[in-house]
Amino acid sequence: MTDLTPQKDAALAAIADAASLEALDEQRVAALGKKGWVSLALKTLGQMSPDERQAAAPAIQAVRAEIAEAIEAKKASLEAAELEAQLASETLDLTLPARLAPSGSVHPVSQVMDELAEIFADLGFAVATGPEIEDDWHNFTALNMDESHPARAMHDTFYFPDKAADGASMLLRTHTSPVQIRSMKEQGAPIRIIAPGRVYRSDSDATHTPMFHQVEGLVVDRDIHLGHLKWTLETFFKAFFEREDITLRLRPSYFPFTEPSVEVDVGYSNEGNRRVVGGHGDADGHDWMELGGSGMVNSRVLEMAGVDPNEFQGFAFGLGIDRIAMLKYGMNDLRAFFDGDPRWLSHYGFSAVDQPTLSGGVGAAS
Repeated sequence: MTDLTPQKDAALAAIADAASLEALDEQRVAALGKKGWVSLALKTLGQMSPDERQAAAPAIQAVRAEIAEAIEAKKASLEAAELEAQLASETLDLTLPARLAPSGSVHPVSQVMDELAEIFADLGFAVATGPEIEDDWHNFTALNMDESHPARAMHDTFYFPDKAADGASMLLRTHTSPVQIRSMKEQGAPIRIIAPGRVYRSDSDATHTPMFHQVEGLVVDRDIHLGHLKWTLETFFKAFFEREDITLRLRPSYFPFTEPSVEVDVGYSNEGNRRVVGGHGDADGHDWMELGGSGMVNSRVLEMAGVDPNEFQGFAFGLGIDRIAMLKYGMNDLRAFFDGDPRWLSHYGFSAVDQPTLSGGVGAAS
């Protein structure tokens, strides 16, 4: 039998000197592969006599085991060194902030609704809600607009083709004023509420959409007058826009559900391409901008809501939530509010965890 010691010693030295797993695998194939020198030595056992095989086999198997053990040991050493090098080159700084996971945002309309509720709560107003699918009586007739009243032409109304069981025409409400009627019929007077919500009119351009958001306010009590209305709106705008230099102008107008009726104008200035609410109109580069309608509640509306106009009187106002959101947060196209574009929401939306608040309430602006 050929002495395998010189080949074994050379192989062990080559295994010890292998600088990579690839070089080590070359030594494994050279010794233990199908055509390796150890494998070829094992094949010679079949040509030996039983006595020769009994003497040679243990020696060849011992060489094979020693080579395999040396390869495994070197492989573990090379893998450990490779891992150490990888860890050294791919360090992780645990002091860095974690990447933000994708998250939703609060829509500007929802944010402004929360701000509205917060401010008016400080003024003693409760939030009232009502159905968006209304009947003709609550949406028009109870608000001093009978079937032949020309004011109905002021609203581009979405009517349903089918009537209710009682024969009433059904429609998508054109304002949240029906909530005022329902609230007075349920609660009576005195009452102090705001009614925010979605309303619908057939109109669409950069400042109008078929569906938009509106908030209406109602105060009915004894000895209420226009001075109370102006103070309420002025206090609200100061808190909402977080400015002390808010100036209002009440301009005579007409609404069938108020008498007298006034448009509410607010002073503003142009800063770059943006309108900024604040300052006095018609002076120092400022101008007036209409923000809503208001007035003293018509006595016929009080009567139809079950309130005695000889004992109570009150005021009502209406504001477009989308519009005041545009003014406060610098948006220029109302239609983008309803596109659902996540890029727009990521820019103008608010964090659900860290929202801006008006926790100072009206006290912070008065």
